[in-house]
Amino acid sequence: MLDPKTLQFLAKLKKNNSREWFNQHRDNYEAAKENFIELVNQILANTSQFDQDLSLLTYKDCIFRINRDVRFSKNKDPYKNNMAAYFVKGGKKSWLAGYYFHCEPGGKSFIGGGLYGGEPNQIKKVRQEIDYNWSAFKGILENKSFKKTFGDLSREEGMSLIREPKGYEKDNPAIDYIKLKNFIVSVPVTDEELTDKKLIKKIITCFTAMQPLLQFLNTAMED
Repeated sequence: MLDPKTLQFLAKLKKNNSREWFNQHRDNYEAAKENFIELVNQILANTSQFDQDLSLLTYKDCIFRINRDVRFSKNKDPYKNNMAAYFVKGGKKSWLAGYYFHCEPGGKSFIGGGLYGGEPNQIKKVRQEIDYNWSAFKGILENKSFKKTFGDLSREEGMSLIREPKGYEKDNPAIDYIKLKNFIVSVPVTDEELTDKKLIKKIITCFTAMQPLLQFLNTAMED
């Protein structure tokens, strides 16, 4: 679970996103950061039990900086309004599909994972793997635990091509998934759940359910 003070800090940061305010409340930030690190360490300890690829990671390999890169952004706020971590072989800068946790008070927190913003060659390999091994991919999506937890891969606006990619027919049984540009899943987390003792259980339940999907995606890209 997270300390309510961590959420309070992030909520106040959203309203006072400036270096001056941040420096004046640096002690609060350091406390919130330590609290988030504790959670990430718990996640790593639990997830590495069923995904050995994470066994050598430390929290530093997973947690994103709170500072924003504003060089090419119209939004010049110096800090993010969230704390987030990506759990994946090789660390957060890895191009592989992984597990993600996003903490942002105000109903914007979620547990997610998969392949987002992949390179064209990666997407091509995943589409090909889905086509060649449709029965295996379909089995992952129809798994009882996966369906109960996520329902399906994310189909938000902009996630899918309007037309089928070159080389694939409209009547391909896997075409709805082959047309996807991102292969991700997510589950919302309420502010109340963030400070509940059952938070770690919910995160690990979601990560366990998505592990076969990540394995499929990474096998495709690593071949």
